[in-house]
Amino acid sequence: MQIILLENIMSLGKIGDQVEVKNGFGRNYLLRQGKALRASKENIEFVSKKKIELNKKNEEAKIKFKEIAKKIQNKLLVFNKESKENGELYGSIKPKEVSNAINDTLKVAINPSQIDLRQEITKVGKYKININLHAEVTVNINLQVDKIDSI
Repeated sequence: MQIILLENIMSLGKIGDQVEVKNGFGRNYLLRQGKALRASKENIEFVSKKKIELNKKNEEAKIKFKEIAKKIQNKLLVFNKESKENGELYGSIKPKEVSNAINDTLKVAINPSQIDLRQEITKVGKYKININLHAEVTVNINLQVDKIDSI
């Protein structure tokens, strides 16, 4: 499927770029979220006229996300979990749980889809995770998983 991007999207392209994507990704995500338009003659003309306005909106969003990044850069989140004797957790820590912890402790709303764990968190220890706030703004957060003492 040929589409025109209305936003900068990491690993895909910049505003106004025409790119080829799989049909499902284009229909179910990009078009539905308003991040792209189908590539047609009318849409190409529309985007070329609106490109300045779209770039301005993108810069405003980038500035907003940079402010959020300053608040949460290198912060430490501590999770207390039950684990086995060898330090393995009974269940892994998921992006949704990390998102809720960020919202509760740092008072910043982060979607689970913005969280890049890099690896599954299944053991007690320290981890560094990425949060993709914007196509051009990424921030690191530290996670510490501690063992709950059993009674």
